[in-house]
Amino acid sequence: MKTYMLTRRKFLLVASFAGLPLAACGQFGVTPPTPTAMPKPTDTPKPTDVPKPTEAPKPTNTPAPAPTATVKPTESPKPVDVPKPTAMPRATTIATKGAMAKPVIRIIDNPWSAATSNAHVAKQLIESKLDYRVELVPLDEKVQWESLAKNDASVSLEVWPSGHAEAYEKYVVKDKTVEEIGKLGVIGKINWYVPTYMVKERPELATWEGLKKNASLFKTSQTGNKGRFVAGEPSWPQFDEHVIKNLGLDLQVDVVGSEEAQLQLLEEAYNKKQPFLFYFWTPHSVHYSHQLTAVKLPKFTEECGKFMDDKAQNSKVNCDYPAEILYKIASAKLKTDAPDVYQFFKNFQYADTDQIEMMAAIDLAKQTPAQAAKDWIERSENIWQNWLPVKK
Repeated sequence: MKTYMLTRRKFLLVASFAGLPLAACGQFGVTPPTPTAMPKPTDTPKPTDVPKPTEAPKPTNTPAPAPTATVKPTESPKPVDVPKPTAMPRATTIATKGAMAKPVIRIIDNPWSAATSNAHVAKQLIESKLDYRVELVPLDEKVQWESLAKNDASVSLEVWPSGHAEAYEKYVVKDKTVEEIGKLGVIGKINWYVPTYMVKERPELATWEGLKKNASLFKTSQTGNKGRFVAGEPSWPQFDEHVIKNLGLDLQVDVVGSEEAQLQLLEEAYNKKQPFLFYFWTPHSVHYSHQLTAVKLPKFTEECGKFMDDKAQNSKVNCDYPAEILYKIASAKLKTDAPDVYQFFKNFQYADTDQIEMMAAIDLAKQTPAQAAKDWIERSENIWQNWLPVKK
């Protein structure tokens, strides 16, 4: 990974997949199964039969003790007595085959389609092939570092280097509470985009110099005399205000709050063939449903990358976003807590085309992430078989 670890996270190469579009992903959590069956509606236990909150339920073939029976503290329990319950497993472990305790694997589910696809594929394979219970933990990419450091989560499968230089230095390099566990195999890129129909009429709009001369095209009632630049989620690593100022562009950043909001505004403008300028990324299925052109900004340089990585120098950023090699991070304790799962995550790697297949199924075909992951697993055994740890 490059030392400047550039800013931003979440997006993916425009891969030439089947021409399917996709929008935002949802966040999905998994509720662990209830350990015991609920009693039938007709079963009404006697008041003395109700177990204490920490007791395991009595077997159905064990008669309840007589109400008047009393066991002295020093007496051994009679054959009909229910044995003392064992302690309930801790929240971080589960009983698996062979009654061995295994940690619950908690995969961070970041709020974008590609990350959700990664998480669901890993969940299904770990549960079916490695016999662990898996929970998906919806977390923002900024918050996830602390959660991994505290071992409240096990892994995050898609980290965009941009915007995480300080966190990487703190948790991976200095504290060593988080471990980088390899590349995901997907390369992402943040860009400024305009609809291609605008470029067909005004080719200069494909460059920042062209935007500078035509900023008034993007004016709205909210931005007054300035052109509107549409940004999304406020927590995303983005330097657009600095770039706009440093390049002398007469634009105003409008942070609309989410990917969904951006795509809705794009759709409205696209259908009416209106001007629209916004921050987005590739890979993403929107590139299959809409013809978009990336605006050429000043070329990214090592020096500009350092400005992105250092908050104190963010105001100096005046260049394009870099291409980003996405990587994975895990709790430093995972290697000893679940070495087979740790090895699985290290091996977890595929191409952006694999990811886009699932993104398109979720966003275009309206499949659930779980179903999209299941379908991919069924047709991609030649890929995921290589992720499974070698049995010794």
